[in-house]
Amino acid sequence: MLSLLLLLSLHAAPASADEAPLRREVARVAIAQVRQMDPAWHPAQRDCAGLVRFVFRSAYRRWRPERLATPLWRDARGAPGDFADAETLLAQSFTPLGRDEATRESLRTGDVVAFRLERDAGPVFHLMLVVRPEDKAHAPTRVVYHPGEPGAAVRTGVLQSLVTEAPLEWRPVSQNTAFLGFFRFKEWTR
Repeated sequence: MLSLLLLLSLHAAPASADEAPLRREVARVAIAQVRQMDPAWHPAQRDCAGLVRFVFRSAYRRWRPERLATPLWRDARGAPGDFADAETLLAQSFTPLGRDEATRESLRTGDVVAFRLERDAGPVFHLMLVVRPEDKAHAPTRVVYHPGEPGAAVRTGVLQSLVTEAPLEWRPVSQNTAFLGFFRFKEWTR
């Protein structure tokens, strides 16, 4: 009887409880790409948005494979799709959380740090995945990202170091006009 009650309580848990294993898997897969990129991540898809897509799909494949019966992402028209570039991911599949320090302090694993830089060829969007340890007292919040160049390795850094040490255009601070803000996967905000 106790196991039945436990099972029922697990099914009645709020959506955020279902996110915990997904968020842990996002962290695991993202950090694994820093060590060695997974051969299942197609080389043509290796950029910042590709990292986000690959990591999320990998997490869902392990913990909620039934969710992958329909694509995780929305295309520019808002229809489900397997591919979305960084700009489309932000506009259709993620929701803005804010740009301030309080928001930065409340980030969770799987959230995204987003930038938009103006270049001669047009705007360039860049995404970084947040990996926040469950025990914040013993490890800093990190970002994991692909710099976008073909053949480049996935990199990681401490989020606070971006705030204080990165070139201004890459600082996630409200004074930086290239910093779009922090974003969360829409399905994780319900």
